[in-house]
Amino acid sequence: MTDSADSPARRPRKRLHYGEGRTALLNAAVRVVAEGGLRKLTYRAVAEEAGVTHGLVVHHFGSRDALIEETLAHTIRTSLNTSALEPGTGRIADFSAELSDMVEADPGIQAFQYELLLEARRRPELLPQIRTLYDEYFRATRRELDRILPDDAGPALSRLVFAALDGLVLHQLVLGEPEVTDAALEELRALLRLLAGTPGTDVTHAKDA
Repeated sequence: MTDSADSPARRPRKRLHYGEGRTALLNAAVRVVAEGGLRKLTYRAVAEEAGVTHGLVVHHFGSRDALIEETLAHTIRTSLNTSALEPGTGRIADFSAELSDMVEADPGIQAFQYELLLEARRRPELLPQIRTLYDEYFRATRRELDRILPDDAGPALSRLVFAALDGLVLHQLVLGEPEVTDAALEELRALLRLLAGTPGTDVTHAKDA
């Protein structure tokens, strides 16, 4: 039987090489969860999103739990590669300068992480990877603050600053308004200038090896 004119268009199935196929499936899983929540994450949903066969998802991951865990690990790698947390310049003007653009460019990966944060409250086995993700965020924030500030930023200040950034990402993800994010970030940079003792200017503090 042929599809009627009213039937939804199906994604063409693609032949993918092993590495390419795995990455495509992980990215598809991120999009499925971002759009429908973790409850919508099934082999068939991921296969449909990626335009491949259901069997290919089973072949790569074996179980839904494995798919969830490997997708979370994938988002950790992707997020840290694209994060605006650590430009590495030590200039306050550069700190998180691309944060709102990052959310606009790939909201799905941010939504996936927040879904998994809530899911980890119900499934403690996910906590180690969630902790890995956030520990990396904390370290990246602290490294950049150490470049900016004359004294060691310390874990408490680093977490406080990151919490502000994390909240801004969540608000933009839900409410939109990237200009609000940018305005709040400028206020945060003003506070960092006060802590650095250089209001209105940018300085790079040399650090001992």
